[in-house]
Amino acid sequence: MTENALVVDGVTAGYGGGDVLHDVCFTVPEGAITCIVGPNGAGKSTLLAAISGLLRPRAGQVLLRGERLTGKSPRQILRAGVVHVPQNHSLFPDMTVAENLDLGGYTLGSRSLVARRRAGVQELFPEVATWAKKKAGSLSGGQQRLVEFARCLMLDPTLIILDEPSMGLAPKILRTVFDAVRTMNSSGKTVLLVEQNARAGLAMSGYGVVLENGRVRLTGTGTQVLEHPEIGALYLGGSAKIAPVQAAPEAPGPGQRT
Repeated sequence: MTENALVVDGVTAGYGGGDVLHDVCFTVPEGAITCIVGPNGAGKSTLLAAISGLLRPRAGQVLLRGERLTGKSPRQILRAGVVHVPQNHSLFPDMTVAENLDLGGYTLGSRSLVARRRAGVQELFPEVATWAKKKAGSLSGGQQRLVEFARCLMLDPTLIILDEPSMGLAPKILRTVFDAVRTMNSSGKTVLLVEQNARAGLAMSGYGVVLENGRVRLTGTGTQVLEHPEIGALYLGGSAKIAPVQAAPEAPGPGQRT
């Protein structure tokens, strides 16, 4: 059976005394891409904030490879191996791409290690290497997103959290961004993303989680979630009554249907 990199166990959280998430439970398998989808207001970004320490849950816990993250500060969670690439662009526009990458490794405490990590991520993303001397603010939105991906790898994270990586990008750029997500995953990284383009996000993901009104309504493989007959109701303003479907731990045998 696939081991879990992340376990979200009964998380209830919100803001100002009002809960947005209600007893949220799901797992993120090690080495896979897991995509969270759901209608606006479902609690997707709130969930990511609770995982990365930006929001402390009122109940429940989050575990990374068995280590409890709940109650730790964002800095402690970062050091534990969780990096969070936010929805909005977060580069320093007046600094070069190389300088932005080096800032991603500011906690490493070793210039030689920072240089080695930068060389590694530039090898993974050759385009980023060609932009090294350019000001980050001069890049297009899609190019900036690739630099953000490269920067998040500077700490060699266990889990990469991506909040709406395709947000605000032109359709012709989306493939480049999704290919970059696959590249990070192929390099051995576990990826958890929230994606507004549900079809594209689930199509490239091994696993999917559907949120509605702060609750998990459906889990399964990316294909199971994408092909579920009632999934469309979540995007048409209706309330889908979906029984959770857990992803099968093993591939189906000969003659079995998925």
